[in-house]
Amino acid sequence: MHFSIPETEVRSGENGSPYVAYNIHVNGVLHCRVRYSQLLGLHEQIKKEYGNNVVPAFPPKKIFTLTPVEVEHRREQLEKYMQALRQDPLIGASEMFNSFLRKAQQETQQIPTEKVQLEIHLSNGQKVTVNILTSDQTEDVLEAVATKLDLPDELVGYFSLFLVQEWEEGGCTFVRKLQEFELPYVSVTSLHNPDYHIVLRKSYWDSAYDSDVMENRVGLNLLYAQTVSDIERGWILVNKDQHRQLKSLQEKGSKKEFIRLAQTLKYFGYIKFDPCVTDFPEKGCHVVVSAGNNELNFHVKLPNNQMKEGSFKVTRMRCWRVTSSQVPVANGTANTCSSSKCDVKLELSFEYLMSKDRLQWVTITSPQAIMMSICLQSMVDELMVKKSGGSIKKQIQKRRLNGSIHRCSSQQAVKSPQLLESPDASREQVPKLSTKLTSVSLKGISASNSANDLSGNDFHGNYAFEGIGDDDL
Repeated sequence: MHFSIPETEVRSGENGSPYVAYNIHVNGVLHCRVRYSQLLGLHEQIKKEYGNNVVPAFPPKKIFTLTPVEVEHRREQLEKYMQALRQDPLIGASEMFNSFLRKAQQETQQIPTEKVQLEIHLSNGQKVTVNILTSDQTEDVLEAVATKLDLPDELVGYFSLFLVQEWEEGGCTFVRKLQEFELPYVSVTSLHNPDYHIVLRKSYWDSAYDSDVMENRVGLNLLYAQTVSDIERGWILVNKDQHRQLKSLQEKGSKKEFIRLAQTLKYFGYIKFDPCVTDFPEKGCHVVVSAGNNELNFHVKLPNNQMKEGSFKVTRMRCWRVTSSQVPVANGTANTCSSSKCDVKLELSFEYLMSKDRLQWVTITSPQAIMMSICLQSMVDELMVKKSGGSIKKQIQKRRLNGSIHRCSSQQAVKSPQLLESPDASREQVPKLSTKLTSVSLKGISASNSANDLSGNDFHGNYAFEGIGDDDL
């Protein structure tokens, strides 16, 4: 998660007196507005719970009214403080911290706690309406959807809720995966745009886990609908012969066989991002990035209009970071950005082992940079769980022991999607960027290592590695 406080606002309190509000952005989007006193209250709570030695430094109180320079300085300090809290493995995952963010989000959007209906979309276009409270957090809404669909408790953790923007031409943009500190109803309704909605989608990368999901009828239907949708939108590449086989299986109702065949196809299980810009292999190249199979895949258009393809394995990334900056809009005249005259520029940069002794930074400039970073981190997390002998199933069972599940009798079936349309003949294979990018995997390289630390023993053709993918957010 990328926390920032890019701006402040002078607002009026209940008694009409002005105060400075600090706008907390999560993943580049406004999450909540808070006063200094609210953050100070959170700080005091954390100190009481975890002790002074754990809590990061907090900007001190001031007796007199702050000058604009002092407000800016405090903004920078509070931004660093929020980032430090989120990065702390104990505090960042605590209910104290998450409940503060949820309450602040609800208060900022001025949405009272009440019973409402919320539509959750499935991959096949079907909508599931759940009865929730506006103050229900992401996990509560996910449980409500699972109840409506009759998805078993042990499979709920295989799925997540995503905020998605649909486009008129049929495409869609994955904005973000909804987090535990969010209120899904507030997140989607506060956008005031019918193009945004919440989608249920599997939240793991290793297709081996598909077998667990397919053992259940509802899980099978959800995975089948997602697979068909990904093929139709061109995320999974299919040639004419493969399309013919898939359509035959679909007509027979052989959903498991359909998914197993799809698993062998290129880009199965990937998330595709909107076209953006990269500096690899040259600055200013247009690129379409996809995340999946423990890699970022690049389809790059070079300045000479030649198309190239290459993949960057997460196991060969030394580290990565997301940076945000404010830039004036085209018609802006001011040198400094205000909330009405600037855009947020997001960049994902990762340091990659191009060869045995050569590390290189690669930068992607995209509004979805943070979503890409989240994908990288979740891939690393999944690999580390597998390396330690764990599994998603064990993690879910552990979470189940820490909370109670409430089920009701309301159920809704998942409808089968329509038969597949013919594949797009324009989707052709493109040449590889470099065979070096996919030839080996990296073991044991972390943010503390350098190129000089690498030896011939560090290269393996498997995922036995330690300490990779440190997130610098």
